[in-house]
Formats: sequence, C-alpha cells, structure tokens
Amino acid sequence: MSRTRIGVLVSGKGSNLVALAEAAQEPGFPGEIALVLCNRRDAGAVDVASRFGVPCTVLPLSDFNGDTVLRDADMVTRLRQAGVTLVVCAGYNRVLGDEFLAAFPGAIINVHPSLLPAFGGGMDAVEQALAAGVKVSGCTVHLLAPGDTDSGPIILQAAVPVEDGDSADDLRQRIHEQEWRLVPQAVSLWCEGRLRISADHVAIVEPGVARA
Repeated sequence: MSRTRIGVLVSGKGSNLVALAEAAQEPGFPGEIALVLCNRRDAGAVDVASRFGVPCTVLPLSDFNGDTVLRDADMVTRLRQAGVTLVVCAGYNRVLGDEFLAAFPGAIINVHPSLLPAFGGGMDAVEQALAAGVKVSGCTVHLLAPGDTDSGPIILQAAVPVEDGDSADDLRQRIHEQEWRLVPQAVSLWCEGRLRISADHVAIVEPGVARA
C-alpha cells in the first residue's frame, strides 16, 4: 500500500517533527515525510530533519524581499514537486495566505497550544492562558481553513490541567507532551481517510469507510 507523502512546515526546535518522524518509521504508519520546509536558518528543526534523513529546505522571508505571497507560492511549488498531498504545520510561526490554503484544501493540519477556540490567533497562547487564570488548557490539532487565524475544523484535542505556580515553560512542556501524541494520531487518521468533514465539524469514522 502506498503511503501518503507529507510536507512539514516548521520554525522552531522541531519536537513535533520528531514525534511525527518517529511515528512514520513505525511499520504500518500510513504516511511518510517527503519534505520539510523551514523559515529560519537557525531552527533546531533543520537538524531534526537531517537526523531523520528527510529533505529540508530553508526559505527565510528575506530571500523573497519580505513578500509572503511569493514565498507561499514557492512553498506550494516545492511541495507539489515532492508529491506532497498532506501538509502539517508543526510549530510554523507564520500565517499562510489564502493562495496556499487553496492549494491544499482540507489537507493542511495545524497544531495549536490551546483548546481552540480559546486563545487562538497568536504564538503566546500559553502566556494568555496563564494570564487569564484558567484551570485547564491544552492543545488542538485542526485543519486550516480560510478566515481567522487558528480557525478550521477541529480533529483532536487534549486537556492539560494548569497547576498552581506554573510558569509558561512548565505548562508549555506538558502541552507539548500531548501534542507529540496527537499530531501523529491526526496525521494517521487523515492518511487513512477516516476524517469526515462537514462544515466546521470533523467526524472520525471506522477504518474502511471512505472519506466523504
């Protein structure tokens, strides 16, 4: 059985890339990482890609004279040339434009460190949760869609208790541990055709049921 070719967009240390790459090495995992694209030359994720033998290209915005539309178009071209059909944003810190979203409709998975729709739209969701005094935070894996940042149908979520005296790093670490579990799971479900999308809702169907 052929495996789904996956493109991963990264900006940081690459811990979610590690989780996905390790899962992809397991027998029977339905996807393989075909290409990693990174927007920062100094990102740890570049080293992660090298360690797992995955092709990686670094595309800083400065190479495109600050034009995000041009960079998005270049990324689409590279992903298509690599035969990618599923894109995973694994700690990618830039907003993708509508043209990029249109190139992979229903096929861009994002992970966000909050229980969306709470604390969406920025990279400081953990700090926002602590400032708001919430007792439960967590993470969300969802499909990207045009509209507000961090919007789109939710695939999986995991709750993480906020403990007294938590620092942002404390809470972020516990949220990361849930992300490492959910991202490969969501990718597997997509690759197996087990996500049925209706408007803003996702239903997970049993194996063998064709994707609607």
